[in-house]
Formats: sequence, C-alpha cells, structure tokens
Amino acid sequence: MTSETTSEATAGPGRGAPRPTGCPTGVAASAAAPPAARTWAVDDLPALAFDPLLTELLEKEPVARIRLPFAARNEAWLVTRYEDVRAVTSDPRFSRTALLDQQVTKMTGHMVASKAALNYADPPYHTQLRKAVTKAFTGQSTRRLRPLAQASTDRLLDAMEAAGRPADLMKHLHGPLPMAVVCDLLGIPEEDRAELASWPDLILSSGPGPESSKAAKAQIHGYVIQLLDRRRAEPQDDLAGVLAESLAEGRITAEEAVSLAMAILISGAHAVRNNSANMVYVLLTRPELADRLRAEPGLLPQAVDELLRWIPHRNGVGLPRIATEDVEVGGVLIRAGEAVYASYLAANRDPAAFEDPDRLDFDREGIGHVSFGHGPHHCMGAMLTRMESEVMLSTLLDRYPRLRLAGSAEDVVWQSKGLIRGPKELLVTW
Repeated sequence: MTSETTSEATAGPGRGAPRPTGCPTGVAASAAAPPAARTWAVDDLPALAFDPLLTELLEKEPVARIRLPFAARNEAWLVTRYEDVRAVTSDPRFSRTALLDQQVTKMTGHMVASKAALNYADPPYHTQLRKAVTKAFTGQSTRRLRPLAQASTDRLLDAMEAAGRPADLMKHLHGPLPMAVVCDLLGIPEEDRAELASWPDLILSSGPGPESSKAAKAQIHGYVIQLLDRRRAEPQDDLAGVLAESLAEGRITAEEAVSLAMAILISGAHAVRNNSANMVYVLLTRPELADRLRAEPGLLPQAVDELLRWIPHRNGVGLPRIATEDVEVGGVLIRAGEAVYASYLAANRDPAAFEDPDRLDFDREGIGHVSFGHGPHHCMGAMLTRMESEVMLSTLLDRYPRLRLAGSAEDVVWQSKGLIRGPKELLVTW
C-alpha cells in the first residue's frame, strides 16, 4: 500500500478548497521564462529498470517542466530531490483540493481517483477523514492481522504445492494474499472475496480506459454500501465496523465512508501484490541476498525497508498539487495556480540523501525512504504493508530453500500500461 496508489471511487466535491492567492511578501517574482518542458512518455520499462528521465532530471534539472501523455498542453512542474519532494508534500501552500478546479497534464486519459475524500483533501478536512479510520491501522491492529496473514499464506502455499511445479506466484500468493489481508481488515466474508478480486486492476491501470474503470468503481461502491449497512445492524471489530461507527456518530458522511473503504480495498490489494512480487523477483535474481536473509532472519524488517526504497514501484508519478501562492522550491519560483508533481522514486535515489543510492544494501541505516509518501498524505497502511511483505518473504525463504525462477529472468512477463509496476507472471520451482 505504497504512497500514491490510493484510488477512491465516489463523486462529489471536497470541502474547504483553497483558492490561489497572490505572491507572498518576500518572494520575488521572476520575469524569466520557465524552462522548456520535457515530454515524458512514461513507456513500459524492462523489469525493474529505473526510469532514465528521473535519473537525468535528478542530476541536471531537479525542478523541471514536464508534459505527460494526456492533457500535454497543460504543463506541470516535477521535483525530484529528496529535500524538495519532502518540502512540497508537507507545505500547506501546495494543495490537492485545488486540483478540482484545474486540468493538469497527467498519466491517464481517465480519472483514477475520484473527486472525494483523501486523495483530493487538504487539512483540516483531510485530518478529519484520516481520524475516521486511524483506529484500524494501529500497531495493535497490525499484530491482530499478522497471524491471519500467516495462516492465509500457509494455506495458499499448500494449494500451490498441490497444483505442482512450476507454479505462478502471482496466481498462488501475491494476488490472493494481499486481497485476503485487506478483506480481513475490512471484514469482508470469504464467500464475497472472489467477486472483488479483479476490480482493483481495472481501476489502477492506464490501459483499459474509462468505461472499464467506471464499471469496476460502481461495482465496488455498491458492495461497500451493502457491507456498511450490515455493520450498522451487526457491529464488528473491523474497519467496516469502525467506518459504520464513525458514520453513525456523524463524524463522516455515507459517501465519505464508502470512499475511504474503497480506497483501502483497491490500493491495499493492488499495490501490495505488485510490491511484494517485485521483492521476490529481486531475491530470486540476486540469490546471494536470499541466502543472507535465510542466514540472518532478524535482518528481514530492515531488508524489506531497503527493498521498498530501491524498487521503482510505479510508472511515472501520482497526483500533483497546486501552488496556492508563489513559492520558491529548489531555487525555482513556482507561481500560484501552477501544478507540481513530486517523484518519491527519484527522491529515494537522491545521492544527497542516500550514499550510493543505486546500490541495494540490506545494511543501510539512517535516513528514511519516502516510498509511503510524506506529509499529510503519508500512507496510513505502511505498517500493514511491511507486515505482509515480511510474512510472504519469510515464509517463502523458510519453506523453500531451493526456490528459484522456473526459467530465466528474461522470461518473466511484466505488466504493461499499469500505474503500479510488477510481474504479470512469476513462475517458480523449488
């Protein structure tokens, strides 16, 4: 459930949208023309190759003008340095709510996130919404879910072994386990889970197009409405119960409750599936790293964090922000009303923040990565994501000492036109 993967699926305006104001005192207006915009096609990259444009911009033009594949005439800024990314994503002068009024160059031809709830919210409204679900994402909640995740992992791998070798880990583990965990979190019964499985992929893709995405959103929306109705009648200790309680107490509206549930269901299932599979791919193609984790199991949490930093988990960038004042970032003046994208991927490879950043180093300590975002939109499911990854990796390493790819690394088929990167199939033997 990494940052910028959240997809919400209800319609309606956010609250308290800020409007651009004038240049603040002390920020000088520059008469210089902005730099020429870079056209960023965001093509599919091989395996886990890092985007060369991000590498170039980080080194040569850390605050750059870009055009993305859609609405390219509406240029935006892109910041890539660790310090600048953290500044933009935590500065209240850069607004998500202000996006509701603007057309910005973007990754897809259809709206992935809706105009409601967390993705387009700014504090204090954003803070209010997060409080409605924070109870379900505490360390205590993660500890409650861990044995359920372990039991699901064991059951899924038993079924994989029964099916025989070679086996597709995407089918047998990385697809069903994150969906099982997020369903456990929400309180979705076993008999309903198969129906939900394909919907997140249709929404979080730049390929299928608006009609498929809209239909999937409508189906999930209808299901969540029914689930919340059941929880109001029969309260339970799960996320649906937390949302139903917040709804009954008037802290959130019905549409906000549905949007929050949908965001967690979609991003939790889709992002963790791909991120965990990317981690396994790295270990299978770097067997010395897998051997080290088998020999030093206590290193696993630190290794998971380093894998989260190093793996380029998405294509392109997520949602931008709009400057509500003239603001200087990295020595460049960004005008009120201009759009700014922040690349967490590039920030994670900034040599000013991470020594030898392109090296995958399980001994790395110190400064934290920004794979879960930064500021108010930091991913609330970070602990849950780490837990799922640890459970999957530790179980695979312990259970299969000879786990390996069924073919060569070049044989692995990768997803195409997805916003989140990952293998389409991951065939293994043991």
